Amino acid sequence: MPNLTLADLTAEIDASVRRALAEDIGGGDITARLIPEERLAHATVITREDAVVCGTAWVDAVFRQVDPRAAVHWQVKDGDQVVANQPLFHVEGPARALLTGERTALNFLQSLSGVATRCRRYADLVANTGVKLLDTRKTLPGLRLAQKYAVTCGGCHNHRIGLYDAFLIKENHIAACGGIAKAIATAHTIAPGKPVEVEVESLEELQEALEAGADIIMLDELNLDDMRTAVQLTAGRAKLEASGGVNEETLQGIAATGVDFISLGTLTKDIKAIDLSMRLKL
Repeated sequence: MPNLTLADLTAEIDASVRRALAEDIGGGDITARLIPEERLAHATVITREDAVVCGTAWVDAVFRQVDPRAAVHWQVKDGDQVVANQPLFHVEGPARALLTGERTALNFLQSLSGVATRCRRYADLVANTGVKLLDTRKTLPGLRLAQKYAVTCGGCHNHRIGLYDAFLIKENHIAACGGIAKAIATAHTIAPGKPVEVEVESLEELQEALEAGADIIMLDELNLDDMRTAVQLTAGRAKLEASGGVNEETLQGIAATGVDFISLGTLTKDIKAIDLSMRLKL
């Protein structure tokens, strides 16, 4: 499955920003009205900690929607590694617009940069292996595409985007369908060409999935010895994805087993936003 790019997100960014501004501004920014309408200002946004940047297009959209006269000038781009106290961008224009857009712009930038930063840390841990780290559907409602784009800025990769672009047949699906082979066969029938992935919990189920023609097989919480055996048994007939119990301590050992992918919900959930600061000058 291909990674998301900004070209895929133009309409999504505009819509997300519109919703975010609506919930923040409501009937109008009454505090900004304290400032004379004609007053101009400029501001600089810095990071207070080391990070990987993501979210520049969202910031641009915020200020563009608040007031097209606001101009954003970036010193960095998505995917850049930055250090504490480094300036990220300057913005100039009507003072009211700069202050009205500040919180929404920084919310997007610090949250998406938090995802990218975590992904870069995990990607670096397995940089000397051939494994690809995949995200999951454990994302904030309404921000899935944004978070999945941030994953790619941090050097990791996208799993399926939603329930519509690939099959992922898990334990409950298998039970409801009447078995692994029947579930895979039905998947190939109802949506030919869509990737079919099935979750297995044992080497016996792995063999069933291979014989049924699965494209990708998810090894759910298998121990390292069983993962190595699974790689040998599969011998390239399907891609193997490890999942469950993956963290910074276990990641490198799992990667060394020879699996193709490792999926981690932690890439997009329980994220700590990056600490940013904006200072306005007239």
